[in-house]
Amino acid sequence: MKRLLVLAAVLCIAAGLLSGCTPASEPDGVVALLLPDKKTARYETFDRPVFEERIAELGDYRVLYANADQDAARQQQQAESALAAGADVLVLDPVDARAAITIVTAANAQGIPVIAYDRMVAGGDIAFYISFDNERVGELQATSLLAALAERGQSAGGILMVNGSPTDSNAARFREGARSIIDASEVRVLASYDTPDWSPDKAQDWVAGQISQFGDEIAGVYAANDGTASGAVAALRAAAVDPFPVVTGQDAELTALQRIVSGDQYMTVYKALKRQATRAAEVAVDLVHGREVVADTEVDGTPATLLEPVAVTVDDILGTVVADGFWSTSDICTRTYAAACEAAGIR
Repeated sequence: MKRLLVLAAVLCIAAGLLSGCTPASEPDGVVALLLPDKKTARYETFDRPVFEERIAELGDYRVLYANADQDAARQQQQAESALAAGADVLVLDPVDARAAITIVTAANAQGIPVIAYDRMVAGGDIAFYISFDNERVGELQATSLLAALAERGQSAGGILMVNGSPTDSNAARFREGARSIIDASEVRVLASYDTPDWSPDKAQDWVAGQISQFGDEIAGVYAANDGTASGAVAALRAAAVDPFPVVTGQDAELTALQRIVSGDQYMTVYKALKRQATRAAEVAVDLVHGREVVADTEVDGTPATLLEPVAVTVDDILGTVVADGFWSTSDICTRTYAAACEAAGIR
């Protein structure tokens, strides 16, 4: 970086452009933000812009951003490029928790700290971990699902479990948390599926197949996030399943909240993504300067911040996502959903 600045100054002088020719100042540090996919709306809508905004508030730092689009090999290349470009810290949300060990190992070899963002890497020396209590997410989903089934008189009904990606370490925790509640109930798990790449299309195809097999035995669908929930809902609507099953979700995506208002999805889990991205930015800057980072807890020996997830049904939208400024009522209650919002008291 310094060599480039010197070269820029020499070129300015050689061109006779000394008047007003000032080389760009060297940044206070370089932070790489490596996110895993674009299918999950949160990353481009919240995580990236909030992270970059907070970094800019903290000083003159350069952010190297890359999204792997669910390709672990691409994420490996992006990490190598970031390290070659002089990244002082890697903020890594791994596509594949195990494959990402090579990224952490390469960074460790250069003395570059790695923050595991949202998902823990399966090995290597992680400087800090920032996420949510992911087993609690599953518990909230399952508890809401069982409560809704009980209210319908279907406490012993059958459910489908549309879990997350098998390469996502968080997906296993969501499933474990959910099963801890479901297995202690009378609910029957008809079939279970780990959704490759968190793909809504693959979730839709699988649910469609299960509808053909189980039909009206399906009282509910445990969907691990809002993307897989969208696929499940599409399959259920296409098959005209009636009564419509209880469907869970996670991430409080705008389309999910609109499905909740219209009755196609029962609940989602709201996670304070702005707080998560802000905290990651602050820890990254501290690590750039070698400052000690105070952790709230530890996860497998790694200093960590674990934020608390919140269950959201139609009755909770105003007090959670709207109150926090995550989404506004005008975002949710577009013309298509205006009547449903009015009926739910969301205005």
